Amino acid sequence: MADNLESNSNYKKIINSWALYHWAENAFGTSVMVAILPVYYSKVAASSLTANQATVYWGYTNTIGLIIVALLAPMLGTIANLFGIRKKLLTIFAAIAILTTATLYFVKTGDWLMASVIFIVSSISFAVADVFHDSFLPHVAKPQDIDRVSSRGFAFGYFGGGVILAINVAIIQLMSDKGLAARLTFITAAVWWAVFTVPLILNVKEPQKTGEVQGNAVKAGLRELRKTFHSIKRYRQLTKFLIAFLIYNDGIYTIFKMATIYGAELGLNQNTLIGALLLGLIIGVPSAIFFGWLAKHIGAKKCIYICLLGYVLISIGGYFISKPIDFWILGAAVGIVMGGAQALSRSYFGSMIPKAKTAEFFGFYGMSSRIGGFLGPLLFAVVGQITGNSRYSIVAIVIFFIVGAILLTRVNVDEGLRIAREEDLEAGN
Repeated sequence: MADNLESNSNYKKIINSWALYHWAENAFGTSVMVAILPVYYSKVAASSLTANQATVYWGYTNTIGLIIVALLAPMLGTIANLFGIRKKLLTIFAAIAILTTATLYFVKTGDWLMASVIFIVSSISFAVADVFHDSFLPHVAKPQDIDRVSSRGFAFGYFGGGVILAINVAIIQLMSDKGLAARLTFITAAVWWAVFTVPLILNVKEPQKTGEVQGNAVKAGLRELRKTFHSIKRYRQLTKFLIAFLIYNDGIYTIFKMATIYGAELGLNQNTLIGALLLGLIIGVPSAIFFGWLAKHIGAKKCIYICLLGYVLISIGGYFISKPIDFWILGAAVGIVMGGAQALSRSYFGSMIPKAKTAEFFGFYGMSSRIGGFLGPLLFAVVGQITGNSRYSIVAIVIFFIVGAILLTRVNVDEGLRIAREEDLEAGN
């Protein structure tokens, strides 16, 4: 697609339409998943439980959804490649996620089980749609632009997520019935997500399918997955990266998903929890753009190392939180490193994928990120349950950043790029 662009303006329209989906989906990723629902779950839906039980149950809720995504993502990615339906599947799963997000409006006091079930469905659909969105990256971006385009996507996401979060915070502040206000924010997040998904649907074209396939899609997907597993030695660098990414992304996901409910357990009020997140999103916009620029000068890999060091310091600092200003400082620190770690991991991986296998390999990328995503909350929940204090849980996350960084040193990006270009030439891409 990027090779046959009619004009620079059309290229920019496609890039911006793709990036705008980050703006759309982050209504869920920030307002619902990270900022408002964890606090609402702890204070309202799970009000019949102890604070530690609410934190533990929320950890298990996240774990269940992420396990299911890890199982589904490679299969669905492979089917999307074979049948040329990644945009159709993205639209379907985004629609499911949007509708289930809106149904969170009906969760009230004591409905923690209902909240968990709805969130599991919406988070699965959100994550699967995100896999298909990521898989468009090597098709919409020119090879020399891939780090910059990936960073732009995350910058759009942080900015859009910050705007909708600010709107939702205003709703909560202005209404006297805080419970009703929180429930209304789930509606606004769903509407925001739906509206800003439209440009991608209209302007980003479906990449060419990888072959003529007839019959049962699941069986065809399984056959193609078996072929990929049998030829895995050819993609050694991609495999090494996925293992490293699985480990360090584990810690990143855990900080995102457990930060607000951790703060709630420590007794911090909602203004502090949401305000610190909003600060992180604001800082994340220029930070993502900066790391996209820095990657051109020192390489994406070194930038990822810098971000992982930042996360180690953040996790250690999380243990010592005692007052609101501590949480604000850590929120700002997360904003500095989150854009670089996420955007450059995606572009680093995407640069080593043959174009005929983008959805399939981004399915594995999604699997890797979600396996890490469920191990982190699981560890957080188990440590918190054993010790009765989630401070020990936040420190335990450090191990993922350290081990992930060590494994990342084993990845040879030049070899991965060579193999991808060879396959592209053979396929005529």
